[in-house]
Amino acid sequence: MRVMIVGQKWLGEQVLRLCLERGLDVAAVSAPRVDDRLAAAAVDAGIPLCQVTRRLDAEWVPGGVDLILCAHAHVFVTADARAKARLGALGYHPSLLPRHRGRDAVHWTIHMGDKTAGGTVYWLDDGADTGDIAAQDWCWVRRDDTPESLWRRDLGPLGIRLFGEVIDALRAGNRPARPQPAEPATWEPAFAPSKLASASATVHRT
Repeated sequence: MRVMIVGQKWLGEQVLRLCLERGLDVAAVSAPRVDDRLAAAAVDAGIPLCQVTRRLDAEWVPGGVDLILCAHAHVFVTADARAKARLGALGYHPSLLPRHRGRDAVHWTIHMGDKTAGGTVYWLDDGADTGDIAAQDWCWVRRDDTPESLWRRDLGPLGIRLFGEVIDALRAGNRPARPQPAEPATWEPAFAPSKLASASATVHRT
């Protein structure tokens, strides 16, 4: 299987390592900065690197790619780019989609006092975290958890495991996909603690 990885930071680096361990042909890597962990790992492995910060168009996708893997990728992967990959594009979202759509899902999980959390590998479409679910699993949120502790202990490793499960399924000739249910869907904006505190103070005064 020939893949392209789009992402950054720890998750992007770990997905690259997962692909190399599975014997996948990594055709290219896209990271927003050349000093990023994913970019450094790609250079060390001799993999072509491109720098895309907002929008991944089809011109950046090498020919013959079967799958685009998005790991901590805050870029829009266009329909033409997704279509250029034989199987499409997969992303990881650290929530039980369709709950907590949006870029700060882990922060909102803690802020809203959720007792459970989870992760979802899903097929990218034109919406914001709205594509079909390929794999999903859950975990407990502990009473003293912070977004950082929850991510490091459970949600980050869960993403790697789910990517691995879906890759294995695809290599076996299966393409897992099921629509997200509409009823429990939520979306939250970027998490801004200062604005939340200000809003709470205003409500308290009135």
